[in-house]
Amino acid sequence: MDDLRDKYINLIADAADEVAIEDLRVQAVGKKGEIALKMRELGKMTPEERQIMGPKLNALKDEINSALSAKKTALADAALDERLKTEWLDVTLPGRGRRQGSIHPISQVTEEVTAIFADMGFAVAEGPQIETDWYNFDALNIPGHHPARAEMDTFYTHRAEGDDRPPHVLRTHTSPVQIRSMEKNGAPIRIICPGRVYRADYDQTHTPMFHQIEGLALGKDISMANLKWVLEEFFTAFFGTEVKTRFRSSHFPFVEPGAEVDIQCKWENGSVKVGEGDDWLEVLGSGMVHPHVLKSGGIDPDEYQGFAFGIGIDRLAMLKYGIPDLRAFFDSDLRWLRHYGFASLDQPTLHGGLVR
Repeated sequence: MDDLRDKYINLIADAADEVAIEDLRVQAVGKKGEIALKMRELGKMTPEERQIMGPKLNALKDEINSALSAKKTALADAALDERLKTEWLDVTLPGRGRRQGSIHPISQVTEEVTAIFADMGFAVAEGPQIETDWYNFDALNIPGHHPARAEMDTFYTHRAEGDDRPPHVLRTHTSPVQIRSMEKNGAPIRIICPGRVYRADYDQTHTPMFHQIEGLALGKDISMANLKWVLEEFFTAFFGTEVKTRFRSSHFPFVEPGAEVDIQCKWENGSVKVGEGDDWLEVLGSGMVHPHVLKSGGIDPDEYQGFAFGIGIDRLAMLKYGIPDLRAFFDSDLRWLRHYGFASLDQPTLHGGLVR
């Protein structure tokens, strides 16, 4: 066994690569290797001989395996050293730049609007986007024959055959949130309701899904004068300049009286500048909450009254940041997003400024 040991120790020491090491392992300690064959001869020996030869063979096998492992490690280390001699890395080079995402204009404007109304004491209320027919229409004094309830204007959900219940709808406005808030909190109340709404319309200034924010204020002595003050304060803070408003009488089922609200503006080179000039631009609908709506929310119309208004968040973004086409908001065009998007630290606050 001494000759066998010396033979393989020398061969392992002279091995030039891992392939040679593997060949030596098979020759020495493989199933048909020389040491394995010696192990089989133990069965032909007397018990006394096995007690002597068995431990020696096991020790030889362990020594050969250790030598193989050590040589394999040494060869790997040598290969790594050679590779490191030819490779290099300049650790003083600056890191590769990574593109950062941006805040979508709709998200930014939603935060801006919320910050302004929060400063005036309005809380944020939210509700489901799939609404019942009652919350979306009936509770808001919208009769069954009203055009808004037609399938050409409203997305209805499917009912199984034989189910006679009125179908649910994708909410056409965030007004149902006002009803739910009145039911839950009663009056007095002062809330804004931002969120997604859905209508079957698609052109440069309309999309099937868009964003709206509505406001509601109820109390015992709230009037249209309070509504005008709130809206003018909002527009002045949002656009960063004093903005005058003009109220025009209009009809909405859920308010009485109702009014369209225009803001002062000036058209220049195909773009609009808010707060300047002698022109007017319609931006929202508003009015005093209809008694039927108050009753639907569990409020006594003989004791409380208030105002409500609704405005498109997308259109506010278009006006403030000069975005010409509403459809581009939802195209997922990276070039558009990089141009109109906001950095993550551009958080809108009243004290930090709401204008980029």
